[in-house]
Amino acid sequence: MPRDVSIAVVGATGAVGLEFLKVLEQRAFPVSSVRLFASPRSVGKQLAVNGKPVSVEQTHPGCFNGVDFAFISVSSELSEELAPQAVEAGALVIDDSSAFRMRPEVPLVVPEINGQDMEEHRGIISIPNCSTTQMVMAIAPLHAVNPVRRIVVDSYQSVSGAGSGAMEELRSQANATLTGEDDILSSRIAFNLRPQIGDFLSSGYTKEEEKMSEETRKIMHAPDMAVSATCVRVPVLVCHSEAVHIESEGPWSVTDARNLLANFPGVSIIDNPQAGEYPMPWDLAGTDDVYVGRIRQDWSHPNGLAMWVVADNLRKGAALNAIQIAEEVLRRDCLKPTSSLSQASSA
Repeated sequence: MPRDVSIAVVGATGAVGLEFLKVLEQRAFPVSSVRLFASPRSVGKQLAVNGKPVSVEQTHPGCFNGVDFAFISVSSELSEELAPQAVEAGALVIDDSSAFRMRPEVPLVVPEINGQDMEEHRGIISIPNCSTTQMVMAIAPLHAVNPVRRIVVDSYQSVSGAGSGAMEELRSQANATLTGEDDILSSRIAFNLRPQIGDFLSSGYTKEEEKMSEETRKIMHAPDMAVSATCVRVPVLVCHSEAVHIESEGPWSVTDARNLLANFPGVSIIDNPQAGEYPMPWDLAGTDDVYVGRIRQDWSHPNGLAMWVVADNLRKGAALNAIQIAEEVLRRDCLKPTSSLSQASSA
């Protein structure tokens, strides 16, 4: 891998930011310096980066000067403000929000699937929605052999997808319910399911469900692929799960599908249901792969296949994917944009 690089992490004290720092060390990413940024309430807090304490700062004019990569994991509104500043300063932004994902000039990348797209960046590369990422990892090796025409997916998304505050809410609600002290809680996720993630649209789908549909088509370079999603928040701390049903051009052999998935980088198979062996969130939190099980022919369609997909949404769904993008950028030697920085910052 090329020379060591300087990086900035915006949103360093959030659930994704903290996971990012773990992955950074675990993968021995080549860094010469790291700057950490977060909200004013976190300024001065020290976080361990490669075993050394680094103080958290607040973003300010000029804070991205000299930075090669700016990893941004904050709200879309804040990303829209900060990303152009980082680009103007000469950094390559890898953004975890939805702010830039569907802009035609911004690559939306899962490196194992469409790493070549990042070569056309103009200073910003977007990370897909965490639920999209794990699904396309399970779809891509199948689509390459037997093109997928339609996807119906039901996602069961952990509370960590809504941030560290939501994780604490689940813990406190679960404790209050079990101790009989939950009469003051106004919003429930413990021992409950919420069939809504994001605002509802006029179509009846939510924004999260729209993201899964639109992002899948962009990543897969399949504008005509039909995708219908139902996204549900579940009382799980970490890992999203998905029931995925696909319809392809031709019929599937389950054995062939399982072999294709098993040989795809970043995908692991846990598929022995008779022995009670299939992917489950509790077992897989803190791991990097996308896990697939219960692979079977879909009785409802002659060219259908059904499967169960689980992945750690903080890692492959966000932090790990961001670092893999940076690794691939260095491998492809495309750190600098293919067009002017001014074009990127005004996009």
